[in-house]
Amino acid sequence: MPLREECLWEILTPQRPDNTSLKGEVTVDVCVVGAGFTGLSAAVHLLEQGRRVAVLEAHRAGHGGSGRNVGLVNAGMWIPPDDIEAGFGEAVGSQLNRMLGAAPALVFSLVDKYDIDCQLRREGTLHMAHNARGEADLRSREAQWKRRGAPVELLTGQACAEATGTDKIAAALLDRRAGTLNPMAYTSGLAAAAKKLGGQLFDHSPVTRLERQGQRWLVQTAQGSVLAEQVVIASNAYTEGDWTELRRNFFPGYYYQVASVPLTDAAARRILPGGQGSWDTRQVLSSIRRDKEGRLLLGSLGNGNRKPTWFLKAWADRVQQHYFPYLKPVEWECTWTGCIAFTPDHLMRLFEPAPGLVAVTGYNGRGVTTGTVVGKAFADYLCHGDAKALPIPFAPMQPLAGVGLRSCLYEAGFSLYHAGQCLRIVI
Repeated sequence: MPLREECLWEILTPQRPDNTSLKGEVTVDVCVVGAGFTGLSAAVHLLEQGRRVAVLEAHRAGHGGSGRNVGLVNAGMWIPPDDIEAGFGEAVGSQLNRMLGAAPALVFSLVDKYDIDCQLRREGTLHMAHNARGEADLRSREAQWKRRGAPVELLTGQACAEATGTDKIAAALLDRRAGTLNPMAYTSGLAAAAKKLGGQLFDHSPVTRLERQGQRWLVQTAQGSVLAEQVVIASNAYTEGDWTELRRNFFPGYYYQVASVPLTDAAARRILPGGQGSWDTRQVLSSIRRDKEGRLLLGSLGNGNRKPTWFLKAWADRVQQHYFPYLKPVEWECTWTGCIAFTPDHLMRLFEPAPGLVAVTGYNGRGVTTGTVVGKAFADYLCHGDAKALPIPFAPMQPLAGVGLRSCLYEAGFSLYHAGQCLRIVI
């Protein structure tokens, strides 16, 4: 079977909204740039509070990293909670930990409130230790989260083998706050909710200019413009053009995934039988999950668009055979890649470069929950002006040096590691 370059989540979300492009002038209270997790969460929460909202999307809702996500509804960030508080200070760090610890519950509440059909599972996620060092890291994370009252548990021995479906993992941290979903369907559901609440959504409308005109902002596109008192820039890793400095405050990285055909035999049902999504503790990690039809989805850091399909299949075979050698030969169906906004310290940034203009970047691969939380926080801040609604304070924009070089070095390292996996030098 040839490996198709196509995003599985688009295939499984046939009812994606397709809105017209912006033509002419629209006047609203808030203009949101970007129809992904952050922008649509902001739009929904603004509309719930009575604001008039227009959303501008350069392509279609979910086109970027939101629709190409792994779909893990995780709590917290990649960095352990103690490190968060060390980096931001105890007061700010503890607030961020609280807000992101509760982030899956916010996602679940939106899915329930707006009846979003996104194949949501609420059984948690598994962070899998691939070696002794990884196990030590997970034990530390378990202790840190338990001190904060989180329902996490380190599984070992038979319990770990049964939960993961592999004997190659010595321990796995089960986070019962978390879950999985179809990220494109979740994004599409948020877009539908925004429209139902009276929001104006415009696809195929990339921003070309942003400037202050008196008391309002002018947001220009090729065929129209939006006049708004406030603007949310939520384009993150998919920011296009020179109309904002945001794209100079992160460096792009990539994450590819490979999905099998549906696997329905008894052997395949041993893989993650509890419905959790998972990822391992490797520096160049692998993510593993199933979808509602039984497909096996494997992912890793790197740009799959720059790799031949035979390489991606060889990589997927290697990971599958290492973790799940009892499977029959797996047919791989499709592959896709998403872009991630990385920051050097792996922490996100919130910006307010001018009154009434807010922006965010640097989710570092935690978009589903972090984007949803930040979108709501921006909505609350713009409606009430209280900075306490934000997970972290605003920071000044400080363009990164060597953005292109950083991306190239990351990609070279990822590719070298994956080549080593394919050659069975590393796993």
